[in-house]
Amino acid sequence: MGFRRMELGLAEEPVPLNGFHESRRETGIEVRSMVVGCLDSRSSALTGTRLGSLDRDERAQALLSCRRHIRIASQYECPVVILRGCQLENPKLSALSDELHVRLVEEGPEENLVKEVQAHVTKVARASQSQIDHFCRGIHKLLSEFSGVTIAVEAGMHYNDLFGFETIGWMLEDLGSQGLRYWHDTGRIFMRERAGLPAQGHWLDTFGSCMVGAHIHDSDGVLCEMPVGKGEVDFKLLSEYLPKEAERVLEVNSRHPRAEILAAVQTLESLGI
Repeated sequence: MGFRRMELGLAEEPVPLNGFHESRRETGIEVRSMVVGCLDSRSSALTGTRLGSLDRDERAQALLSCRRHIRIASQYECPVVILRGCQLENPKLSALSDELHVRLVEEGPEENLVKEVQAHVTKVARASQSQIDHFCRGIHKLLSEFSGVTIAVEAGMHYNDLFGFETIGWMLEDLGSQGLRYWHDTGRIFMRERAGLPAQGHWLDTFGSCMVGAHIHDSDGVLCEMPVGKGEVDFKLLSEYLPKEAERVLEVNSRHPRAEILAAVQTLESLGI
């Protein structure tokens, strides 16, 4: 579509970048951010990172995977790598997370259900202490090894994700002085907000000072990765907090046509984003 700034994300098959350096010289195209990931050995599916795994071997593999991705980011002069998608290793709480999600979709954000979600996410945060400790130790190593690349953490969408409001606060408090930063996500946070969890404004007010970028997409509370203007996210609020130098990544599902994506870009431009 003519965009000259891009993000490398997770994919089932590696994206070939043959000739990228020549194209960059000719067109000025840049890779500005990269989502770090690895395979989940339990399901053979891509996940954000296993740095917080309770299994020592999985943590070691995840650390190697993150190092490899960060080296690739450096190779393409990409300034930011993003960590997300680390889930609690507790089958009972994870199963309850899935159940609550299904109920929220079917019943809507009823008062009693919202209270159940809030109580559940608090339990997840408390149960994740050991995994958060492992994750922070891994990030500490990466921060000390790769001083030229910014590492950022991004909120998770699921109720059993380690990267909730409270736990991201712990991470940034622990490692912010060493360079760990925050990456915002409009659609996923709106979906959490609909379930009675901290609202987008609370995230921005708390972590905006260390925000280095944002995944920008709309949501109706059930689906996300929608073009801006197709859902209910308050993008004017985002424009008030997003630092001028922060990266802006439009994250729209491929089911949406080109015209809707271009319209989303125009809407963001009109808001100063």
